[in-house]
Amino acid sequence: MPVLKNARHEKFAQAIAKGMSATDAYSSAGYKGDRTAASRLSTNVNISRRVDEIKNKVAEKAEWTAADRLLALKGIFDKTAGEDPRVAISAIAEANKMQGSYAPVKREHSGPNGGPIEYANLTEEEIDARIAALSASSGEDEPEGEA
Repeated sequence: MPVLKNARHEKFAQAIAKGMSATDAYSSAGYKGDRTAASRLSTNVNISRRVDEIKNKVAEKAEWTAADRLLALKGIFDKTAGEDPRVAISAIAEANKMQGSYAPVKREHSGPNGGPIEYANLTEEEIDARIAALSASSGEDEPEGEA
């Protein structure tokens, strides 16, 4: 369906497609009136079809944009794979992120039984002991020179 012949109808349809309420779209199209007139115009068959067409074009464009980005990343990979493997690997990583290949990382820090970590009343020795215990439980090595 081409652009509506009535310019105010076209402007109304575009505003509805952008997510405006019928009343707001009605006034932005230059009409003066109440909600009843706006509601009536929004049920017009030609306007409804035009709104659907605009929404479909936007959705299609967004889909192609994602596909275009993936193709661009593939092009970067293809071009740099032999010359600079770091850039090629970065392109693969970005493509994987776009497609949700990485699981979200959740890290939770809490005290005993899931409660808050209390450090306010601890001595330095107690704090050092807790840090050492946490490092040991996470498999991290203590920094050199400290024991």
